Amino acid sequence: MTDSERTSGVPGVIDNPWRTLSRHTDARIGLGRAGGSLPTAPHLEFQLAHARARDAVHLPLDSETMMATLNERFSQVVRLQSRAQDRGEYLRRPDLGRLLSDDSREQLAAMQVEQCDLSISVVDGLSARAIHEHAATLLDRLLPPIRERGWHIGPLALVEQGRVAIGDPIGEALGARMGVVLIGERPGLSSPDSLGVYFTWQPRSGRRDSERNCVSNIRPRGQSFEAATTLILYLLDEASRRELSGVELKDDSEVASQLGDGRGNFLLPDSAD
Repeated sequence: MTDSERTSGVPGVIDNPWRTLSRHTDARIGLGRAGGSLPTAPHLEFQLAHARARDAVHLPLDSETMMATLNERFSQVVRLQSRAQDRGEYLRRPDLGRLLSDDSREQLAAMQVEQCDLSISVVDGLSARAIHEHAATLLDRLLPPIRERGWHIGPLALVEQGRVAIGDPIGEALGARMGVVLIGERPGLSSPDSLGVYFTWQPRSGRRDSERNCVSNIRPRGQSFEAATTLILYLLDEASRRELSGVELKDDSEVASQLGDGRGNFLLPDSAD
């Protein structure tokens, strides 16, 4: 047996020399082997991670709790619904998750609010768990500097069975210059609680994914709330100055290098869809 095939202490299991690197990442590396197969423990861990990802996709949004949480932070919160009638239809028909239901469109039209600088939508997406666990934490970091800039924030929208693009008709109805969507991203085997933030200049129905920017993988074991806040504020400032978003809005500042962890990113296509 070579040095790279030292046993792990478990009979029949051979360690992988990359195992020491696993403490730096959630990626499934250095799992070792038992004969020609995975050892039992990593195999069971994989099954557990897969089950957690599936549960995150099907977990319903706790709308009552989230409404109470958001009402503590905003003077006006509106609860909306996409055209997807239930979770099954939402998963089968992504297109319906991008459109507001008739009742929701009428609800927004009846509000007759003043035009605003910024509309914020909190959307369950593919991981309501991410919204439950991280949306309030990120908002608590974002809201003070946004309000310090003097921007008028429109009514916050809490959306069930929604996709990223549903923020466009919401922002359009509110007359927003800029739209921000907090959404639960597609769960991975190591990230069932990943929160994404999508930004669009002048949101309106029919916007393309290339016309928006994304700050992704926001969670304690992913991109930090501090780093995400810095990047989101940079996007808002630059978009307000240059009046654009999407592929034309690049991070040409020193923001990413100053963060140090190298995990700030603006990703396309839409990783929550």
